[in-house]
Amino acid sequence: MVAVAEIFLGALLQMLFEKLMSREVLDFARGEGVHKKLEKWSSTLRMIQAVLSDAEAKQLTSEAVKLWLADLRDLAYDVEDVLDKFYTKQIQNLLQGNSWKFTHIFMRKINSEINEITKRFDDISSREIKLGLNKIERSVPEWKRLPSSSLPDSPVVVGRDEDKKKIVELLLSDNQNKENFDVVGLVGMPGVGKTTLARLAFKDDAMKYFDIKVWVSVSDDFDYVRLTKAILNSIDSESRSFDEFSQIQNHLSKDLAGKKFLIVMDDVWNKKYELWLTLQAPFGAGAPGSKILVTTRNEDVAKLMAAVECYNLECISDDDCWKVFVQHLSNRNISEPSKLESQRENVVSKCKGLPFAAQTLGGLLRCKEIDEWKDVLENKLWTQPEHSNILSLLKLSYRYLPPHVKRCFAYCSIFPEDYEFEEKQLILLWMAEGLLQNQKGSREMEDLGREYFRELFSRSFFQKSKKDESKYVMHDLLNDFARLVAGEIGFTLEDKVDYHKRCRIFKKVRHSAYISADLEGIHRLEVFSNFEHLRTFLPLSHSYNGRKYLTSNFTLQILPKLQYLRVLSLKGYCIRELPDSIGKLRLLRYLDLSYTDITSLPESVSDLYNLQTLLLEVCGYLNALPTGLKNLINLRHLIYSNKWHKRYDTSYPRSLKGMPSNMGKLTNLQTLSYFVVGKESSSSGVGELGPLLHLCGTLHISGLENVNGAKDAVLANLAGKDGIDVLLLEWKAKETADPDIFESLQPPLMLKELAVMNYGGSKFPAWMGNSLFSKMVKVRLKDCRRCKLLPPLGQLPLLKELTIKGLSGVESVGSEFYGDGGLNAWKIGNPLL
Repeated sequence: MVAVAEIFLGALLQMLFEKLMSREVLDFARGEGVHKKLEKWSSTLRMIQAVLSDAEAKQLTSEAVKLWLADLRDLAYDVEDVLDKFYTKQIQNLLQGNSWKFTHIFMRKINSEINEITKRFDDISSREIKLGLNKIERSVPEWKRLPSSSLPDSPVVVGRDEDKKKIVELLLSDNQNKENFDVVGLVGMPGVGKTTLARLAFKDDAMKYFDIKVWVSVSDDFDYVRLTKAILNSIDSESRSFDEFSQIQNHLSKDLAGKKFLIVMDDVWNKKYELWLTLQAPFGAGAPGSKILVTTRNEDVAKLMAAVECYNLECISDDDCWKVFVQHLSNRNISEPSKLESQRENVVSKCKGLPFAAQTLGGLLRCKEIDEWKDVLENKLWTQPEHSNILSLLKLSYRYLPPHVKRCFAYCSIFPEDYEFEEKQLILLWMAEGLLQNQKGSREMEDLGREYFRELFSRSFFQKSKKDESKYVMHDLLNDFARLVAGEIGFTLEDKVDYHKRCRIFKKVRHSAYISADLEGIHRLEVFSNFEHLRTFLPLSHSYNGRKYLTSNFTLQILPKLQYLRVLSLKGYCIRELPDSIGKLRLLRYLDLSYTDITSLPESVSDLYNLQTLLLEVCGYLNALPTGLKNLINLRHLIYSNKWHKRYDTSYPRSLKGMPSNMGKLTNLQTLSYFVVGKESSSSGVGELGPLLHLCGTLHISGLENVNGAKDAVLANLAGKDGIDVLLLEWKAKETADPDIFESLQPPLMLKELAVMNYGGSKFPAWMGNSLFSKMVKVRLKDCRRCKLLPPLGQLPLLKELTIKGLSGVESVGSEFYGDGGLNAWKIGNPLL
């Protein structure tokens, strides 16, 4: 960990100080007689913050200072754990009507932990004096909000026309190998633009020469089974899952047989010839002229793969470097071009011909006035001989982030290289880790998360994925830098690792993510039994099409030990049940059981009072939610879908029969993707939606045939939920329906999409087609067979797509349907009958 500990710790300690000064903690401390100890913590934190800058400088030459910073980091996390335990107990008491009353057992335990932490604070303070750390006034860089406009997602690539031409020529050249395929190496230093150039060539019109084109990211994990699967899935997305590797290879060989293919293997590090030999076995089935393009930092890697040509990618010129830099300033109004030009030499000297450096520096300076650039460009970090310029640049970019955003970026160190993540997914993880706290309470945590995400994206810490525009990736240099910033708090599970040695080194690992295997046995996961302070357990996958299995030893033996978990994901594993002990993970805020075979959740889940996010996507066997779900008063996102669910399609069996009672108490809910009105009196009626004022996004309500009259439908108050964009209303097929109930389910005027399925009434409500629904762009009517007249959808001013299917009762379509809009602007799908 080099010269970034102070920046990361500064943000963490500031957050702790704010928590310690909160009204809830102060009231608790006074009531239980521990306020003096907590006040001592606060004053110690202030003194420590004052010497962090000196510690940052001295850790470069002093192992003792580096150890002091590591111990301080661990202590800060443990303080946060104690405070979170207090908050959790407070919620439990509130639900049980005990207010501030704490049990003797709880107070004895919490006092013991407070005393232990106080001793550690004393030790940190005494060591601070012995180390001679001095108070230094820190000039905190000013953070300015970025302009509202943003750079294009895919800026024009500068200075690579000739390189692209040569790469294309190599890919189209005749075979030079006795095999039917040639390997071409694209070699260059980090940040020079190898991946960008490979993508330019990959998308070139001349690549139509190839029958099959595949792009696969490799990185340091040369897992030939994963890579073979990835190539096969790119060629044949419908290919079924195979149990044996030989079957996968045989299927790939058949798909490649007699066809010219281009496979780009991006960012290869492997130096083990036998692994490459195994992977390339099916490639010989291709037609002559097939090519494999390998991007790598090491020419020896390309030679190991028998590359017939190795193209060494050089740095771009100073002129082109300047163009890239200016390109990433393009959203600001440069009112004084001459002043900008005066900085040219200083800027290009820092970039050293690396496009990535020019892009990153542009992202750093675009929110500053030109007169303020001097502070960045002449920072002493540029002159440190032991660090490359690009590392110095990344450290500067990190330093100028807002404090809370620094911790959010450091958290991203858990992601494996080339992992594609979604914005919402990352924001929910940040939220679970407590990184989106808003002390004034004026903004939602999700809004803060989106703002932080935009900050990191606009400064090029994140990039749009080229394979999926809805996802993001981190450049491999930034991935390495995130691990540098985070230090030893992150752990990435790898094969062939001396786990016990790692456990000794990373005794207090806080976060872990790893690419899940098809079969997770205890021999691979037993390492987690040593991570008692683990906060994040996050298995990841590039695809959830196949079946993955998890040893029951993990859920029964290891999981109960992880009492400090905030994030738990078992996504994609073929598990059918969770143990009751899950309810003891009281600090848990994020639980993902998507793509599992779970049939029900244990009632103890209702004890997870801190839970914010519960993900149950593609859980086709789930038949019930816990009856005590109402206790999860911090729940903000409850996302469920059936295994066979397709948007607007309901021709699949349903397993969830109703919602637990008193759903209306979950007033913090923002996402409730699916709500089923059950038959049983113990289920929540549709009226329970009424108090859920913050719902937004998509809401699918089924079981509407069970609604207990129009009065209950009115209580749902759908019209008052302006955050809902998409509404799906569904009745049971072939049953009659009360038109008054449908009339009472009027959605908000800001609705964008509406779907009505299996409605058994004789007429549509009066509000359907009302021109006041000025944002409506999509309407679907399916199997509403008793309706004789269509609503006046022609009056919807922005309607672009209309799908009508199974309305056999409609005998004619008159002018009342067309309204003033006509059908010219609409996309009509499926017949009426």
